[in-house]
Amino acid sequence: MISHRPRRLRQSESIRALAKELKIEASQFILPIFIAEGKSVEKSHPLLPSCKTFSADKVLGYALEARDLGIKSLLLFGTSTKKDAKGSEALNSSSALHKSISMIREKVPEMIIMTDIALDPYTDHGHDGLFEKGKILNDQTVEVLCEMAVSHAKAGAHFVAPSDMMDGRIGAIRSSLDQSGFEDCAILAYTAKYASAFYGPFRDSLGAKVVGDKKTYQMDHRNRREAIRELELDLQEGADIVMVKPAAHFLDIISDFRNVCNTPIAAYHVSGECALLELGAKNQLFDRNQAILEVTHSIFRAGADIVATYFALELAQLLRK
Repeated sequence: MISHRPRRLRQSESIRALAKELKIEASQFILPIFIAEGKSVEKSHPLLPSCKTFSADKVLGYALEARDLGIKSLLLFGTSTKKDAKGSEALNSSSALHKSISMIREKVPEMIIMTDIALDPYTDHGHDGLFEKGKILNDQTVEVLCEMAVSHAKAGAHFVAPSDMMDGRIGAIRSSLDQSGFEDCAILAYTAKYASAFYGPFRDSLGAKVVGDKKTYQMDHRNRREAIRELELDLQEGADIVMVKPAAHFLDIISDFRNVCNTPIAAYHVSGECALLELGAKNQLFDRNQAILEVTHSIFRAGADIVATYFALELAQLLRK
């Protein structure tokens, strides 16, 4: 005689829903959006249609669509054709990005506005920091990032999200925000950001062509324990939310964070990972919606509280069903 029958809890969708361990809401998603200079810009990446770029006059409609689906957080990335070695355009308070922050803050006050803090959209060498004689200048870069963070906070950002992986930048940005009167502006730290091969569509959207690679500052994908060291440092320096990037190929890192951390944990399902699902579904290797749900559930199951994903709108619609 069989004493235990786990299948009893799998008999119907209603029973499966009753016993499910994951209960996900649209408010747990962050929607990444790229902001371009100019007017009437509205475009999608050819291999990842949900990776979208808007000019400031077009982004509001997308923000409202996200809000109506229950999404409460946007992660805004600036883009620019005005690139130079110092990433000077990052500090332009009249940029389309700054205008978009202020407009969304005013028109959609319930939306959480997060902004990327890094120089790669604005540098002609494609690096996240100042680059000289083949070397990234850590401390000089941090000074610029602090200015950038304060300018975003002035525009209305609720969170700044340093994605650069410079040493010491979380503490320096926290200090700069506080000294400038923005104690309530929070920090979403890219705590474990790996030098991954899966950033292609993202870099296309930025128009970023990297000279060399980013392996001297982004993490080595062979390393696991090092991520805990980065976590400890970011928490000591004042991070409010910590993030693992990429997500789908680094579930062990998310799980490790969950085991030692009581701070909210985010994970970024990056553009290349999402594009793999698009290409697989296009070639009829699997059902597209089921694959998106399965991968997203695996990220949450590993321990993420929040997921940044280009599929946020579709996931919100799927969850409603």
